[in-house]
Amino acid sequence: MIYDVIGDVHGHADKLIGLLKKLGYTLKTNHSNNQTYYAPPDGHRAIFIGDLIDRGTSEVATLQIVFAMLDAGVADAVMGNHEYNALAYATVNNCATETKTYLRVHNQTHTRQHEAFLAEIPFGSEAHQYWLNRFYELPLWIETEHACFVHACWHVDKMAQLESLLTADHCLTPKALQLTSQKGTPEYDALERILKGVEMPLPDGVSFTDKDGAVRRNMRVQWWLDNLQGKRIIDIARAPTQDLAQIPADIIASDIDFMLKTDKPVFVGHYWLTGTPMPLSPQVVCTDYSAAGKGFLTAYQFDTTNPLPLTAANFVQYRPTDQS
Repeated sequence: MIYDVIGDVHGHADKLIGLLKKLGYTLKTNHSNNQTYYAPPDGHRAIFIGDLIDRGTSEVATLQIVFAMLDAGVADAVMGNHEYNALAYATVNNCATETKTYLRVHNQTHTRQHEAFLAEIPFGSEAHQYWLNRFYELPLWIETEHACFVHACWHVDKMAQLESLLTADHCLTPKALQLTSQKGTPEYDALERILKGVEMPLPDGVSFTDKDGAVRRNMRVQWWLDNLQGKRIIDIARAPTQDLAQIPADIIASDIDFMLKTDKPVFVGHYWLTGTPMPLSPQVVCTDYSAAGKGFLTAYQFDTTNPLPLTAANFVQYRPTDQS
């Protein structure tokens, strides 16, 4: 079996169609529901690594392509932080004391991040509710005999904290959404690690402003590296150059409570990489190469009969100049 692990699409259906065709997928009809879908070549299966929505100009078309493949049984997908955010943005906070607030506050930053989705799928509409229900079908992680698939970080301790709140397939429930959205709780921290990665708090008085204009007081680190403790934050951070430039160069990392506790290859998205695709480490591959921006939608072809070493040769990128 070859898993075609596809990176963050972010509502760019044209790029997704181009990549699927380049990977050898062809349009067929699912006779159980008369729905067309992209069928893989023999011996292949697609796995979408999350963040199907937001930022792009063809949100509905992207979702229709992906979920048609899920319904036809030729693909799997895990939840990204943007699907989670869409659920939280649309769900009333049952723990709030105010008259009506949402789990993800409707402030300027959050609304701007979600505006491409809501421009196509109006808030509160029948279509909106339909796609929110479908997002609940996306597991937070998938583990097979050969590999692990998660949007941002394979953190088994945090997964164990969430296990009792989830379905048998590791999908969110409405109760789990409520609990994981309450800041300052163990459930919130666990969800953040799995869908957004490992972050460490910055010292008092140190912060940076990200590309969306949000002020951040935690810095994401490259959890796939060995020996993170005692190194300069700017050397182990996973952040754009403009963010790192706001951090004093002499700040040392400490108290990073993470250890990768699996021997299997791990596949993630989320990290907005650029340049020539290559594994992050001998064990970890990221397939997000900034397709939402100026980058290219990327897949890694993972062959379960020859899983290691992870190699740059197994990456496939769709570029607009590629021939269909």
